[in-house]
Amino acid sequence: MTEPLRIETYEIHVGDDVLDDLRDRIRRTRWPPETPAKPWQQGTDLTYLREVLAYWADGFDWRAQELELNRHAHFRAEIDGVQVHFVHQRARGGDGIPLILTHGWPSSFVELLSLVPWLTDPAAHGIDGPAFDVVIPSLPGYASPSGPTAPASRPARPRRPGTDSCRGSATTASAPRAATSVRPCRPTSRSIDPSR
Repeated sequence: MTEPLRIETYEIHVGDDVLDDLRDRIRRTRWPPETPAKPWQQGTDLTYLREVLAYWADGFDWRAQELELNRHAHFRAEIDGVQVHFVHQRARGGDGIPLILTHGWPSSFVELLSLVPWLTDPAAHGIDGPAFDVVIPSLPGYASPSGPTAPASRPARPRRPGTDSCRGSATTASAPRAATSVRPCRPTSRSIDPSR
């Protein structure tokens, strides 16, 4: 029997020792010599890069960022031995449509946080539309201490709804609360033959 998924609240907090180590490593950067070309013609402008790293070492306020990030509800769950972080915000007033927003690489969940108020409370933003229960998972290892410990198995790729081999799987008016309906598809000669 499978154990139920345990979900726990999570607060983002990076230890002072980690931040001190990062600042120290930034300050000890071994800089290459300037190139003879104009800035940006042969790589990153060294003056610009020095300014960016100086900001990260001495100007960036990580604690203020933590406060801002922790305004959202963060959670963790272990799935197949991997800690997965996610943000979950229910629609204001309840009865939201479930919506998962995923980021790619090298992005992060942070880039999607600005959408949360618009999606969970559209009326407050002058939008006449449905509200969503938003879940924003992080790629494993991005916002949690552990990443994958073994190669992932590759599940079969689902086909797009509405293709010849998946007729009837597209969303219809009879299923207004479903984003899509995916069922296993069997290849047909038409889906395999690129000339058709």
